[in-house]
Amino acid sequence: MPELPEVEHVKRGLEPYVVGERIVSVQFSEQVKKSHAGGKQAIVKGADLADFSEYVKNYKISRINRRSKYLLFHMENETTEGILLSHLGMSGAWFAIDSVEQITEEKFRNHVHVIFTFESGRLLIYSDIRRFGEMRFLEKLEDHPPIIAIGPEPFDENAQELFLASLNLRKFHSKPVKDVIMNHQVIAGCGNIYATEALFKSKIHPNRTVSRVGLGKRIELFHNIVSVLQEGIDAGGSSISDYRNVNGQAGSMQDRLQMYGKKECPLCGANVKQAVIGGRNSHYCGKCQR
Repeated sequence: MPELPEVEHVKRGLEPYVVGERIVSVQFSEQVKKSHAGGKQAIVKGADLADFSEYVKNYKISRINRRSKYLLFHMENETTEGILLSHLGMSGAWFAIDSVEQITEEKFRNHVHVIFTFESGRLLIYSDIRRFGEMRFLEKLEDHPPIIAIGPEPFDENAQELFLASLNLRKFHSKPVKDVIMNHQVIAGCGNIYATEALFKSKIHPNRTVSRVGLGKRIELFHNIVSVLQEGIDAGGSSISDYRNVNGQAGSMQDRLQMYGKKECPLCGANVKQAVIGGRNSHYCGKCQR
C-alpha cells in the first residue's frame, strides 16, 4: 500500500500537469458502473456516479495537498469551492496524459476506472488493479471525519510533542509499539514499510509494548520515523509491488530498505524473523532489536 512518501511523490508529479485545469467531463469503467448498480460503490464513494459527475464538472483544480496518505485536489468554480479526496488503496495510480494508450504498463492500462477530461483536452486518469482505492467529492474536509482524526504530519513543528503525548495515553501502554506508530491518529502516514525501517534503525523490537519504551528511545524512534519517511520521499517512494508515481514512474526506496522484506540482518547477519503485528506482517532482527 502506498505510504506517505509515495503519496507525496504522486502529489508533486501531478501538480505541473493538473493545477489550473478545468474538468469538463468524467467517465467510469464498466466494473465501477456495475459495482454502483449493485450498491457497492467501488472507488467512487459517497455519491452515485451521476451526482459525482455533476459535482466535479466545471471545477478548476487550484492546488493539490497531501494529508497523510490522502491526496486533496482543491477545486473552485465561479461561485463555490470543493475538494476531490483520493486514497490510492493497495494499487491505485494516477496518470496525467493525452490518451489511455500512453499508459505503458498493461496492468494499469487494463484497469482504468475513472477518466477526467480537462478543457485543454488532457486526461487525468485513475487506474486501480484491485479497486480498493477511493475518491469522493467534499464541500469541506469536515464532511469526511476520518481525515479530521488524523494526527500530526511528521514534519510539522509540533509533531514530536504530540507523538510523545500520544504514547503516554493509557490506551496505548500495553500495545505493541509497531501497532501504535502505524496508528494515523498518533502520527500521519507511517505504514508497514517505514515503521519496520524506523524500528530497525532504533533497535526496538516491533512487539515491545509502548510502556517498555523509555522516553529517550521514544524520541529516537520519532526522529527515525521522520528520517526514513524523508528518505522515502527523496527516493521517489518504494515500488515494491503495484505502486507507481505519476505516469508509471517507479521509485527506488525499495533498494535502500534495511529490514523490510529482507532475509538477513545487515548488521549482524542473523536470519530475519517475521511476526504478524497489528494485522501486518512484520520483519525484525531478534538479536539487534530488543
